[in-house]
Amino acid sequence: MARPPFTYPFCYTPDPDIVAAAQDLIRRLDAGSAEIQAEPAVGISAEAIKSLKEGKMLGVLKVENAEGEVEYLFGFSGTVGGRATLPGFVPPIYDLTAPDGYFRQREAEISAMPPGPGRKAASAELQTWIFDQYHVRNARGETLTIREIFARRGLTPPGGTGDCAAPKLLQYAYTHACTPLAMGEFWYGASPASEVRQQGCFYPSCTGKCGPLLSYMLEGLDVAPNPLDREFTALREPRILHEDADILVVSKPAGMLTVPGRTRARSLLEWLRERYDEVHSCHRLDMDTSGVMVFARNLPAQVELERQFAEREVSKTYRARLAAGDKPFGHARRGTIALPLMLDYYDRPRQMVDYEHGKLAVTEYEVLGFLPGGEIDIRFTPRTGRTHQLRVHAAHADGLGRPIKGDRLYGSPDGGRLWLHAESLGFRHPRTGVPMRFEDLGD
Repeated sequence: MARPPFTYPFCYTPDPDIVAAAQDLIRRLDAGSAEIQAEPAVGISAEAIKSLKEGKMLGVLKVENAEGEVEYLFGFSGTVGGRATLPGFVPPIYDLTAPDGYFRQREAEISAMPPGPGRKAASAELQTWIFDQYHVRNARGETLTIREIFARRGLTPPGGTGDCAAPKLLQYAYTHACTPLAMGEFWYGASPASEVRQQGCFYPSCTGKCGPLLSYMLEGLDVAPNPLDREFTALREPRILHEDADILVVSKPAGMLTVPGRTRARSLLEWLRERYDEVHSCHRLDMDTSGVMVFARNLPAQVELERQFAEREVSKTYRARLAAGDKPFGHARRGTIALPLMLDYYDRPRQMVDYEHGKLAVTEYEVLGFLPGGEIDIRFTPRTGRTHQLRVHAAHADGLGRPIKGDRLYGSPDGGRLWLHAESLGFRHPRTGVPMRFEDLGD
């Protein structure tokens, strides 16, 4: 029987075996050092566990070893308590933490230099040296340094490249005659202030540091296709809710792009232009978000509608379902979330919370019901229009702490659709100025 393809690391639903292995590791770590010491696979100290509980991305790799047996390998990103190695976890691709190694010695010398061009040049030279020490394998048995891998794309690797859990796990597998079968990365410990991270939730690999690196390391493996490159396969076509000489109001199905993207998948804008000729977009919904949208049928209507969106004159509500959590929902049934958001530069298109540089995003919410399985039916009313605003406000620890069900980017990759639906849209007609409101309660 042919093996299923390996996990596409940048957008995936974790394999059930990967989820079970991660949950088992979390259980053992949460139990403390006594139980961990009794498990040969993870014999680490209470001090190391305490450091892990401060918050760390962990990874699990399912492999077939040289004897044909299935094993599970574990890795962690970065260092733990200043150490790059821990019992029970795969080693780093290259260990920079050795106190008597060249890196530590040269780092101390550079720190002692006075600020200026000489210190800056020495730091850049040391960074180049670091990336030349990371000799990375791929499934074909080929080896390149991290600097060479990024240079093939005309890029310079960011600091810390090669120290995430996923590349460590793959490197170990390749150098120990193991065949990778499936992989996942999940968060353990306290949630960070900026990124959306919840214990036990799986997240895709970052595209900045790990994008070029993992793409190289996976060469030679049969890897699952990127789910975002799939053709539009929604169960229904778009629905026209209103049309006149100036506007079209449409219900977009989940899984359809609003406007043409980098794939050949047909977008809603193209679908409309096939039927109405001149059509212009005025706002966007994420591909996996369904619901009400308005399009302009001429340029004056587009200009006026875009102005209303820019000046926050448009009213919108969204219906969502929050994923079940392992802790009680400790928020009021009605409230307001206000968090400053900005793009995570090294992990596009993910957004992050940044109190210094972020732009304020405000969302009102109303809990409509608590479902038997622990999921939550909720309505969002955004007062600003930031990218992924509702998804981050739902998932972030300083928001509701519960990702929207089906959100593979922010911690709920359950294999189904994103449970987020734009249920109503209110604006003034661009020609007549008459207030209009449209509603679609979804399928």
